[in-house]
Amino acid sequence: MNSRAWALVAATLVSIIYGVTFTVAKDVMPNYVAPYGFIVMRVGGSVVLFWLLTLFVKTEKIDKKDFLRIIACSFFGIAFNMLTFFKGLSYTSPIMGAVLMVTTPMIVLALSSIVIKERINAKKAIGILLGFCGTLLLILYGKSMANATNAMLGNVLVFVNAVSYAFYLILVKKLMDKYNAFSFVQWIYTFGFFMVLPFGWQEFRAIAWEEIPTDITWKIGFVVVFSTFLTYMLNLVSMRTLKPTTVAVFIYLQPLFASLFAIGLGKDTIDWVKIFSAVLIFTGVYLVTQNTSKHSKQTR
Repeated sequence: MNSRAWALVAATLVSIIYGVTFTVAKDVMPNYVAPYGFIVMRVGGSVVLFWLLTLFVKTEKIDKKDFLRIIACSFFGIAFNMLTFFKGLSYTSPIMGAVLMVTTPMIVLALSSIVIKERINAKKAIGILLGFCGTLLLILYGKSMANATNAMLGNVLVFVNAVSYAFYLILVKKLMDKYNAFSFVQWIYTFGFFMVLPFGWQEFRAIAWEEIPTDITWKIGFVVVFSTFLTYMLNLVSMRTLKPTTVAVFIYLQPLFASLFAIGLGKDTIDWVKIFSAVLIFTGVYLVTQNTSKHSKQTR
């Protein structure tokens, strides 16, 4: 496969892992680990893994002037992104949180056209709209909105999280164009760890490790290794070739894969609404991922 095909595979794998994570993480929080304590665990574990990885792969020296962009990526892609999402989700319903998260591709679309002057064609715009409609239908169908303690504040925080992640996708793209991912990702997580530590240290300290069952330990490990460490690496691989708007649209696949995983475990059932939603989502992703310029050195 060429580099574009590998990038699309990487982006799809991220969506599959995140789809599984919705079910896995729910078993961990909040019964065994509080949300902010879990963030410290995720980011801290990934810092260790990324620095260990640098012992086995070739890295490049980072220019001092680029550390400001790296710190910005740490803030928007790790700290602010995770903290606002978890806090917002604790106030609003999971359904509304998921609906607001899938606005990310449209936010990226708008910011990319303003910040990096990315040209948005009609096919890509239609694809994003179809994907959003399919995801909205999949998330809202037959669900209750009653479990929200402060829906307005929660919705604002989750939306802020979506904007934060959109900024991250745009900021990290320039780093990807200059360095290989192994050269700077450990710095993004290191700075991000120190940013989230003050918020989650008390919750992390409060974890009763002796009361955590073996299966929950494995699920925590899955979230740290696969849902955090591996997904960020795969996202960076896809960002090497794809534009921010293309990477962002794969967010639409996450609720779909989450539903498929739940159906596989017998926790959900398949029906025509889910099938129709899947068709809309895959059509949208297909339209957005089409390369519109055969002569461009940078694929879409």
